Amino acid sequence: MNDADIGAVARLLEVLARDYFLETCSPEQASTFLRENDAAALRRLVREGYVYHVAEVDGQLAGFIAVRERQHVFHLFVAAQFHRQGIGRKLWEHARDVAMTGGSDGGFTVNASNYAMPMYETLGFVRTLPTQCKNGLEFNPMVLGPSVAPLVRTA
Repeated sequence: MNDADIGAVARLLEVLARDYFLETCSPEQASTFLRENDAAALRRLVREGYVYHVAEVDGQLAGFIAVRERQHVFHLFVAAQFHRQGIGRKLWEHARDVAMTGGSDGGFTVNASNYAMPMYETLGFVRTLPTQCKNGLEFNPMVLGPSVAPLVRTA
């Protein structure tokens, strides 16, 4: 991702966050999330070493992924009109390959929204804890890789 992409990425993130998971937040919590993920915040994350990749379809931003420290999927968003077309999988596979080339051991984590959890499961991620909530955001801790420890359920 280059600096020119950041504004479009931030706008797409805001639209999708509002449509898919900010409804569980108070207005103040939603505002904080959006501020922590606006263009200025994304520029800071890039400076801090988060690696972003974007996907385009016919010159239009279709989605993006960010990976922290070659092991944690921090963002993975695909524009609604491109859902179920394999773009999320392609973004994941590209980011994973880049991380592996950079030294990742193949273990990855993600805090998946309730909406995104089934997609991550198709990629091989498994839940490690029940749904969590922080600052009004619900998420599901998931892992993939050599040290996968799925959620243990009791009867």
